[in-house]
Parts: sequence; C-alpha cells; structure tokens
Amino acid sequence: MLTKRIIPCLDVKDGRTVKGVNFVNLRDAGDAVELGRLYADQGADELVYLDITATVEGRGTFLELVTKVAQSVNIPFTVGGGISSVKDVSALLHAGADKISVNSAAVREPGLIDELSREFGSQCIVVAIDTRFIETAPGKYEHIVHTHGGRRPTPAGTLEWAREVEDRGAGEILLTSMDTDGTKAGFALELTAAISGSAGIPVIASGGAGTMQHFCEVFTEGKADAALAASIFHFGEIAIPELKDYLTEQNIPMRRTR
Repeated sequence: MLTKRIIPCLDVKDGRTVKGVNFVNLRDAGDAVELGRLYADQGADELVYLDITATVEGRGTFLELVTKVAQSVNIPFTVGGGISSVKDVSALLHAGADKISVNSAAVREPGLIDELSREFGSQCIVVAIDTRFIETAPGKYEHIVHTHGGRRPTPAGTLEWAREVEDRGAGEILLTSMDTDGTKAGFALELTAAISGSAGIPVIASGGAGTMQHFCEVFTEGKADAALAASIFHFGEIAIPELKDYLTEQNIPMRRTR
C-alpha cells in the first residue's frame, strides 16, 4: 500500500505566512521560508506555497520566494497563485519548484491544463479545486467550484470538474472545502471520498484539520492520498512527528519521520 503524505500549506501574502477561517480574517503565522525549513526538518513529506492574493490583485507569482525555498528545504514543494501560462510555469520550475498548482486560470481556460501537461508532464501539474456547498436552485444544494481565492462561484460542479481536470492531464488534485477551511472541525469526508474514490490520480484533502483523528478519518473514510493543513502546524497545535507516530499506530502507512 502506498504511504500517505502529510503536507503543511503555507498561504503567503507579501512574503509572510497567513491563515484565516473560511478564506477570510487573515492573521500572520510567520516567515514563509523559515516555516518551510522547520516542517522539512520535522518530517513533512511535501510543502505547498500558495500566493493567496496573486489572482485577486492581478500580480505575478513569487519567484524570489520560490528561489529561497528551493535553497532552504530538501523536500518537494508545490507553488500556486496567479499562474496562467506556460511562461509562468517554466519560470517557477526553473526557480526550483517541484510542482505547480493552477486554479482560477484553469477554470477560465480548461485547455491550459492540457497545454501544461503536454509541456511539462502531468507529474508536476496540480489542479487546485476550491469548493463550497451552496444553494444553486430553490431547495437544491451542490458542491460548486469557486475561483479567485474562493471569492467567485462558477457554474462548475465539483465532481464533474474533478473528472475533467484528470481527463485533461492533471497529475494531482488539491481539494479544499471552503465550508470546513480553518474551522478545525474535520475534513469534508463525504466529498473527499466521492472524488478520491473515482479519481485515477492522487487527491490531497484540505480544509478542516483540527485533531490527529481528523487525519485518520480523511485517510480512511475520505480515501485521500495526502492531507494538507495549515494553522494547526503554524501555531504549534499538532507536531508532525507525533502526528505520524499516531497515524502509524492506527495502521495507516506513513513515510518514516526524520
């Protein structure tokens, strides 16, 4: 059985790590490079860096930060935020990123996924899906894809979009439930299981981690390949070595902690 991955996520604004609840009310969580180095030393399997305001503010991606991270950590890391072209991806990969994550641009122009997969290989193309459970018609509720840092709903249903991005060449899906994000009440297990159970590519679950048991649940009930969290790591509520020890005791295959 493939080992499960623990992935700290660093949402970055102006070079600093920030964290909020339901994508708003951000507070500072520390230096993005220093935190990444700390998590690598603690045994994190991968890192994700997201420039959370790049698309909203129309800025380019954060090449300088990516270069510093590549020089400081020795585990794979994914970067995202404002990525909309082959040129963007090429620059980030050359700066040292192992994978890139696209979201808003992929929804706006789905063919971008095909193009990036052909150019760089699906193994380094992650499609991030931000989703919220909303009323789409009187009495009808659905999981709907949102873009621009979770600010804009789209016509796309989440399960259908997940299938499409896989068909177009995505190598991995980063699934964030906006309803559970930052709440520490647990991952969106039913949604994660629905997508993980039908996908032929790895699914990273994001949004809602608050206890070690939540990680156990998302790997078992949610069928996720990896679990991503932010504030519980940033503010010292759960330590990665202890989390991996706990999950190993629950018979969940983990990579060996450093």
